[in-house]
Amino acid sequence: MVAAYLLFGVPGVSMSAHRRIVLIAIVGALIISTSAPLVRLSGVSPATSALFRCAYAVPPMLVLAWLERRRFGPLPRRAVLMSWAAGVVFALDLLFWHHAIAYVGAGLATVLGNLQVFIVAFAAWALFGERPSTRLMVGTPVVFAGVVLISGVFDSAAYGSDPMLGVAAGIATSLSYAAYLLLLKGGSDRAAGPLAHATVVATVAIAALSPVFGGADLMPSWPAHGWLVLLALGPQVVGWSLITYSLPRQPAALTALLLLVQPMSTVAISTLVLGERPSVLQLAGCAVVVVGVLYGSRRPPARASAEKVPSDDGRVSSARSGPA
Repeated sequence: MVAAYLLFGVPGVSMSAHRRIVLIAIVGALIISTSAPLVRLSGVSPATSALFRCAYAVPPMLVLAWLERRRFGPLPRRAVLMSWAAGVVFALDLLFWHHAIAYVGAGLATVLGNLQVFIVAFAAWALFGERPSTRLMVGTPVVFAGVVLISGVFDSAAYGSDPMLGVAAGIATSLSYAAYLLLLKGGSDRAAGPLAHATVVATVAIAALSPVFGGADLMPSWPAHGWLVLLALGPQVVGWSLITYSLPRQPAALTALLLLVQPMSTVAISTLVLGERPSVLQLAGCAVVVVGVLYGSRRPPARASAEKVPSDDGRVSSARSGPA
């Protein structure tokens, strides 16, 4: 699926510009695919890993935002406010997701967190006029069948300390994740400034909410600090900077689809590095989720009265989608 987009591109977008944006999104997704394994390797509580992931990322993000501001000027007020809102929902995303990792492991939690593809597709239709294909309606029950398999409800050998709670936390993660992506997409076409604002707000929000989510240890010991620094500088700063850059430059549903590189990579890393061994039914559920999302997110060639027109930097300007 990703290969097809790389070869043929989005209708109306120049091949080279589209490929560059897609590759940026894929690299970003590959980098953030290390997030859950790094959380597990740190060995700290979910609230602690969520807090330090953002806190350690604040200084480099502020430097990047300052450099961006010098070049392009201050962010519009609307973009700042939407970035703050994104920071609040990102805090919830991380708190729910890091608990899902504790309940069901890094690989399965990441698959569950990426149900956002469907949520983003439906929300982008309502907010941005990006009409999803009717395939989405067919793919939705398929995906949730996969979620049921991952939950272990029919499986006496399900992996994880509490697969059912893991599924609940994963679904909450997906809702928060979708809101985060849509707020960043709708706020500004810049990368560093919005992400810096969102990261600062997320740090404060996680600190405030941590007592509700089990509490955070403000003085984790080594080597936990080392893993948390890697988590902040790699996935949070580099990975999300690349993804934030790509968000306003392509359809939201396509970005969400490309982010599926993350769960597939995370499952592989978690198996090889962490020794996680989901049951056969849970792995089948992962496959069902991925297949359902790929099928549901695929769009037929648009028959639009107004095509999407790219700017020189590859950003897609306003256009009306064709019929699904």
